Amino acid sequence: MTSSAPFDTTGRAHSELMRSENQMSHSISRRAFKASAMATALCASIGSVAAQVTDLRPPTVDTSNPEEIAEGVWIVRDHRIWLVPNIAIILGRDAALVVDTGLGPANGERVLALARRLAGSRQLILTLTHFHPEHGYGAQVFRRDASIIYNRAQRDELIEKGARYIDLFRKTQSPAAAAALDGTEIVMPHVVYDGSRAEIDLGGRTVELQTFGTAHTRGDQVFLPRERTLFAGDLIEERMFPIFPWFPPADTEVDGLRWVSVLNGFRRLDPALIVPGHGDPGQIGIALNLASQIETVRRKVRALRAAGKTAEEIIREDKPEIIAATPDWEHPDLLDWEINYFAAQPS
Repeated sequence: MTSSAPFDTTGRAHSELMRSENQMSHSISRRAFKASAMATALCASIGSVAAQVTDLRPPTVDTSNPEEIAEGVWIVRDHRIWLVPNIAIILGRDAALVVDTGLGPANGERVLALARRLAGSRQLILTLTHFHPEHGYGAQVFRRDASIIYNRAQRDELIEKGARYIDLFRKTQSPAAAAALDGTEIVMPHVVYDGSRAEIDLGGRTVELQTFGTAHTRGDQVFLPRERTLFAGDLIEERMFPIFPWFPPADTEVDGLRWVSVLNGFRRLDPALIVPGHGDPGQIGIALNLASQIETVRRKVRALRAAGKTAEEIIREDKPEIIAATPDWEHPDLLDWEINYFAAQPS
């Protein structure tokens, strides 16, 4: 698929795309021998700056009460549970698009069952906001029932990092989260698109995919149906500190400045409603609030580093002041990653 044409939702296209998955699996195999050593490095690096999130509830996607936020546009709320994302199902005349799956195959099965119920006989299409485990590591259950589509950067990052993030989550998250990953397989998309945007024609409803280059990850995607509903993934967390995946030397592909630019640029899309990766849906203010927080932390850390403080000293001595600026935000220990990221940037 290219950005110049809509995604073909016919059964013929789906069967052809299944063959591309088999071809791509060889690419995964060639990289598998590197995964264990890289996972060890990633776990060691995250362990030195680990955010100790205290929400130990099982990361179970609750599909019992989906919410129709516009005609044919459904969301499954995260209920503010750590490692549970907001999930979307968008219906057209001929096809239905599922956005994110939850953590692990059992969550994927729950989302797939709901998608089948809502979509009826429509073809299913799956895409992800980004490659991180709680958003897409249930994709394997969709591969025979749906066509899977990612942008190229997201696909490539999944190839390079997917297996080691399984090890990372097993070693650093709760026992319930580790159990949710049992049986997880990394699967490749059937369709990859190039460029900054692409369209999926669901039949009477077109969904636009946009990507911006490295921000939260290398291949963040957002989704904008004509109802002006923006599905933002982890580019936006609502009343929650941002997740900076800064784990040197194993993973350093996050760009805080571009992230802020993307968030501020969402004003040009004029969304009526934004569904964040985690937290409650809202309007443009939830994007601008997060942009302001990231920029404020960047400036403060830069000034403190110029005054001679180390990242460890900033976390120990100045983190409480940063938290106090947004006292109702959840998971303040995520600030450790954010501070470490900005402390490592050149002045």
